[in-house]
Amino acid sequence: MPVLKDPAARGRLTGSLAVLVILWPLFQAAEVRPGALFDPGNLKVIGHFLAAFLPPETGADFLGLLGTATLQTLAIATAGMAIACLLAVPLAYLATGAGREQPTLNPITRSLLTVLRGVPELVWALVFVRVFGLGPTAGVLALGLTYGGMLGKVYAEILESVDRAPALALRRSGASRPFALLYGLVPQAAKELASYTVYRWECAIRASVVMGFVGAGGLGQLMDQAMKMLNGGEAASILLAFLVLVLAADALSALLRRGLERPPAARALPFGPQSLLLALGLPLAILGSLRYLEIDLAALLTVEAAESMGSFFIGFFPPDLSPDWLSRVARGVWETLAISVVGTLLAAIAGLLLALPRPHAPFAFLLNALRSVPELVWATITALAVGLGPFAGALALALHTSGVLGRLYAEALDNTPPAPAQALRLAGAPAGLPFLYATLPLALPQLVAYTLYRWEMNIRMAAILGFVGAGGLGQLLYVELSLFHYAQAATVIAAMLLLSITVDQSSTWLRRHLA
Repeated sequence: MPVLKDPAARGRLTGSLAVLVILWPLFQAAEVRPGALFDPGNLKVIGHFLAAFLPPETGADFLGLLGTATLQTLAIATAGMAIACLLAVPLAYLATGAGREQPTLNPITRSLLTVLRGVPELVWALVFVRVFGLGPTAGVLALGLTYGGMLGKVYAEILESVDRAPALALRRSGASRPFALLYGLVPQAAKELASYTVYRWECAIRASVVMGFVGAGGLGQLMDQAMKMLNGGEAASILLAFLVLVLAADALSALLRRGLERPPAARALPFGPQSLLLALGLPLAILGSLRYLEIDLAALLTVEAAESMGSFFIGFFPPDLSPDWLSRVARGVWETLAISVVGTLLAAIAGLLLALPRPHAPFAFLLNALRSVPELVWATITALAVGLGPFAGALALALHTSGVLGRLYAEALDNTPPAPAQALRLAGAPAGLPFLYATLPLALPQLVAYTLYRWEMNIRMAAILGFVGAGGLGQLLYVELSLFHYAQAATVIAAMLLLSITVDQSSTWLRRHLA
């Protein structure tokens, strides 16, 4: 009887060897030491720290501070998104070729959007803290710049994806390009534009917490103080408040997006309650946030403010390009890349395992809890568990990202057609094989796409985990800015931007070729 051979065996073996060759030096650069998790000294330190989390702090004075910080976090996210939208709309108009007879892209505007979103918001916040001092102003401006770049890019892509015919008809009738876009394209894309904006507001709440670690106010600043003082009770109360805040923001965001995606015939009102809530509540929320934070936007646009910012940014030029410093930055780039790859890989494995028992509520709560804790908080905890360095950063990314990917993986597996797996089960296949040979192969392209998208985000976070001692470019940047070495800091920021762009392009290429 002839022996059947798998025709793809050689390709799989070659691919596996190539992956091992690539991953081994990255694991070495990330200083992966699983034994450090079981070191008696580390276990004692982390045990004492986690034991201090119980009971959570419930004193009246602290709860008052916690409530104020929570409101401040919401206000920073809302005001930051308002500035981001004001920045994104004109940049999207300039960047897109929609509304022209011959669509052409604006490379200058596209490059500006790349720079804005390529520099992590925490870096912008750290820079603005140096200019405007501690407080929410730095956080609002940082969110406005980074999210303005993100929104501008996506807005342009959404406008380019809809039918151009109505806008071209208006142009041929003599309408200007702005009016052709406003009346020909925006009505078609309005739901998608609004839905993405609401989703980004949900993300901005998480980001506003992270920026508090560099003095930009909100829950993050309160958490940073509690962690530095090793006050576990206060840290536990802050984490619980943040978990409730994130879950509430998720629920509100999902409600608004569902309402915007429903056809008009399915709504009780012509515009739907969600649309009315956005139209009436959004301006009030923005004005209320600016008033609560006591931010005077007009004062930020004065000549004095421009001169102050200009004199500060001049110090970043020219960047330090000396061979010794470039060598240190290159090592930081490699370490940051290793942190992002190892963290994302560990998260993909853990996320898939957590996604398998998806009907059970405890696992859903665990996924929400993992992704609700910011990466910088996880990095502070993992640094206690394994010591300072890139391994702590990789573990922090893995813990947070496993919650994100676990949720996305569960949705992808739920959407997989059940017929092939059911056929294998009816044919008598042992338990587990229907999943491995039917469900997983069908869902794999979507799982890979989610993982690569998350890697793009993780490279930006890996670049700033060093702010709490987790290695990489973030540690270099934090030290140089603390020492007022702006020329050296400029080189690090440029390296962060180039690394982010490179990973984005690599991820896009991989998704295209693996699809």
